[in-house]
Amino acid sequence: MKLQILIATSTLLFLFGCMQNSNRKVTKPELLPPLTFTSEPAPEWTALMERTTGWFGADGIFSIPLDGIEDQEAKDKRTLFIFSDTYIGEVENGIPKPGNTMVNNTVAWLQGVSPNKSMISFEYNKDEKGAPTSYFIPHNANSKDGEYFWLGDGFINHKKNNALYIFAYHVHKTGSNVFDFEATNVALLKIPNPSSKYINQYEQFATQLGFVHPLYGRVYFGSCVFVNTKDAKAISPDGFVYIYGIAEGKKSLIAARVKPENIEDFDNWTFWNGEKWVKGKDQIAPITDGVSNELSVTPTEDGRYLLTYTVLGISDKIGIKVGNSPVGPFGDEYQVYTCPEYKEKGLLTYNAKAHYHLSKPGELLVSYNTITLNFWVDIQKDATIYHPRFIKVKYK
Repeated sequence: MKLQILIATSTLLFLFGCMQNSNRKVTKPELLPPLTFTSEPAPEWTALMERTTGWFGADGIFSIPLDGIEDQEAKDKRTLFIFSDTYIGEVENGIPKPGNTMVNNTVAWLQGVSPNKSMISFEYNKDEKGAPTSYFIPHNANSKDGEYFWLGDGFINHKKNNALYIFAYHVHKTGSNVFDFEATNVALLKIPNPSSKYINQYEQFATQLGFVHPLYGRVYFGSCVFVNTKDAKAISPDGFVYIYGIAEGKKSLIAARVKPENIEDFDNWTFWNGEKWVKGKDQIAPITDGVSNELSVTPTEDGRYLLTYTVLGISDKIGIKVGNSPVGPFGDEYQVYTCPEYKEKGLLTYNAKAHYHLSKPGELLVSYNTITLNFWVDIQKDATIYHPRFIKVKYK
């Protein structure tokens, strides 16, 4: 499971209710009146993920418009959903049948922008014997025996012949418990032909985007991608792709950026040091604290930016902060939704993020994941505990 959120730092924050950011002062966006938020469940989108055959549960959902255009209110658009740890099998009366299995990454393809079950296809890779297997497996210079990939965010790169790029975390288990794992390095995957037939034909590039920082702890990039280019029809394009990451010490947001044509040339990447873009990943500075390992940064119609996340990485609260640039400064935290699954079913909720191109103007379609502490046992009793949920957040 994409459970970086459940490592020690996040757990301590959650248990002690440390809802504060660091002592650094932040400035609210100037000149514009504050936004107000309302939210409600989006059951029609949640139902899209409720399945009883084949793919029946996963976490790590990211949505990628396959035309590479982050517009809203498009009438016909094809979307790729990518997932991390996924259960495959048959479900009867909510209970998985014997023989179900887990693979580390899968996909789904949606035609259109509506939650129509007849227009979505959930797919998983198969080995030469027809058994379920992962699409993406580490085999680069940073790979080690026993590792597998969890997927970060991705985008279609118009400057690279419309290839799909996805960030992927090297992960290995450190014990038998569901929380015994470590995410270390980050790879960049390139899928030249992002289609159902060719999704498993890809290149992968070793990077140095996963490392331990002397001040901020373990760091990895790929938590969110924001394509701020004319080709993507961004509202205020500056020609860059923004790649966000997490510093685990305080669950801090960090950022890098690069021109899309230079995505594979890591010497051309720059990193936000709190004041300007600089060379050298060691110069990163936290933008804000207490966010989740997966999140989103999305523009508003009036030029602001919404940072959407699960408060403190794991909690029943979904938060939004408003900034006046892709790197903030981000202002006060709006807790826009309380996930009911925590009280109703004892589920842990995590990794909230917005799906901009599936949202309407003035509104965000937001997903979050659910799991339990005793997951390996609980999933065999109840298949419904492990699939994305959705809400709609309106702002004005």
